[in-house]
Parts: sequence; C-alpha cells; structure tokens
Amino acid sequence: MKKNIAIVAGGDSSEVVVSLKSAAGLYSFIDKERYNLFIVSIVGKKWQVEWSETEKIEIDKNDFSFVRNGEKTNFDFAYITIHGTPGENGILQGYFELIGLPYSCCGVLAAALTFNKFACNTYLKSFGVRVSESLLLRAGQSVSNEEVIQKIGLPCFVKPNVGGSSFGVSKVKTAEQIQPAIDKAFAEGEEVMIEAFMSGTEITCGIYKTKKKSVVFPITEVVSQNEFFDFDAKYKGESEEITPARISNSLTDRVQKLTSAIYDILSCKGIVRVDYIISEGEVINLLEVNTTPGMTATSFIPQQVAAAGLDIKDVMMDIIENEHTSKS
Repeated sequence: MKKNIAIVAGGDSSEVVVSLKSAAGLYSFIDKERYNLFIVSIVGKKWQVEWSETEKIEIDKNDFSFVRNGEKTNFDFAYITIHGTPGENGILQGYFELIGLPYSCCGVLAAALTFNKFACNTYLKSFGVRVSESLLLRAGQSVSNEEVIQKIGLPCFVKPNVGGSSFGVSKVKTAEQIQPAIDKAFAEGEEVMIEAFMSGTEITCGIYKTKKKSVVFPITEVVSQNEFFDFDAKYKGESEEITPARISNSLTDRVQKLTSAIYDILSCKGIVRVDYIISEGEVINLLEVNTTPGMTATSFIPQQVAAAGLDIKDVMMDIIENEHTSKS
C-alpha cells in the first residue's frame, strides 16, 4: 500500500508565493512510484487539496482528510513547506500533534523559537553561538535614530522579527532611513528587529538527521549582486551561489560541526538550513535558522544535495520514513 503524502503549502504571509513554488519542487522530488502525493494549500480558513487546475477539494479539519466521489482519503504523513505562519511557527505542528499525523519538520517549541529571530538568537547566544547585536521593537514601541546609532550603529538591518524571504527588510545607511525602514518592517508583522550589519562572506549550510544518521550538506556561498541577499537575489537569480563554498577545509569543518550542534540544541527535525556570515579572522556569526527551507528546484537545499552526490528522492524518503510525531 502506497502512503498518502500531503505536501502542505500556502500560509498567511507574503511568502505564500515562495511556498507554492517549494510545493511544486517537492512534488517533483518525491518518488511517485512509492508514494501518492497531494498538494494541500492552507490560506486562512481555506484548506483544500489541489486535485487539478480546476478542482479543489475541501479538507476536513477534524482529521485532515478529504472526500472525493464518496471516497474518503486519509493522509499518512504531512510534508510542511509553508514559509511563514502557520507552518513555520509551531501552529500547524501543534494541530498535527493533536490529530496524531506525522510530519516533516521541527516540533512546536523549536518551530516557534526559530521563527522568532530575536528569541532564537538570544537563546543560542547563551550556548556560545556568535550573533549580531540587535534591538527588538513591539507594536506601539518606538526608538530614536540616536539610540539606534548608539546601540547598533550604521549600517544596520531593519527587518520583521518573524517571517522570511526578505519581505520588509531594509539595509539602512543613514539616520534619515531608520524610521521609514521601521514602518516598512512593521507593515509585515507585530515586531521589528534592528540588527547590526556584519561584513563578510555569507554562507548557508543544510542538514538533516534521522534515528540512524546525521547528514550535513556541502556549504553554499552567496554572492549577491544587490545590497544584501534580498527577495530578487533569492528568487530572481540576482545572486551567485557557489557550492561548495570557497572557504578552507578547516572552516568548512567548523561550520558543519556548529550547524550540527545548533540542530541538536534546538531539537530540530527534518531538513534545516542555517545561514551565517564569516567575518574577518574566520569568525562564524549566525544569521538565522530556517526550519522549513525553500525547496524549489533552484533552492539551496537541492543544490547542496546534488553537490553531496546524493539523490534527492533518497533524502525525501529518509525524511518521510523517519516519521515522528515530535514531542516538543
């Protein structure tokens, strides 16, 4: 009997477009001879199976099933590829825990923690992980330009504290740009993070672990043609991505070991991608942890899987067959 796999995409943030591209990527990567694949889109209260271009079938939220022509289909596994709420912040994970459906990624606590960049960085800092100096603003709070310059310095990054794909992110170089950048970031969410700029080489490293093995992928170096690795650099080819990264073997080893340690500290599951800046003196600084990384054909993880000489079908099977209902 083939397992029924739901590739869960959509979400309630600006990243919905990216999520649907990741779903298409996953649909092409997972072995269709072994599994029955269904793309399920979740946007607000509209949960539906994308049966065809013209036919969408409502999901029964009581047990995450659907009925077509009088026949009920239950899922055996959910592969979450929502970037943003509710699939990256623990909400959907909590729902799957409640109904007992195995899923692909971190449990509730790890998802909620990594989704909140400020909380995650502060937590990892206590384990000795180097992170950038930062300030957090919640809705209704403000900060003067002088305070930002004094505490964080210029240039700096102003970004939504939760979210990704570089929506609402600004690189600020002058005092006059600070308040407009804060407004732009608040338009994407309730909290804004102001973070010191770190100069250096941007790299990213993917990893997954199962009960039997730990697989750390080759590292990718990101050379953006833009001011920083923004949406256009990520998704419109305005960057050069070099896998494996042009860094020494010893630094590669240190980054991979740190990535593995961060995975364990946070109790991650499934495929995770950790982004860093390597500053002068081969100092490794954490940028962020992505627990539902992009899975389009050109995303970092498929690139790294190929560079490792692995077959992405086998990697997907590892994730699905090591199913768990994570206990956060």
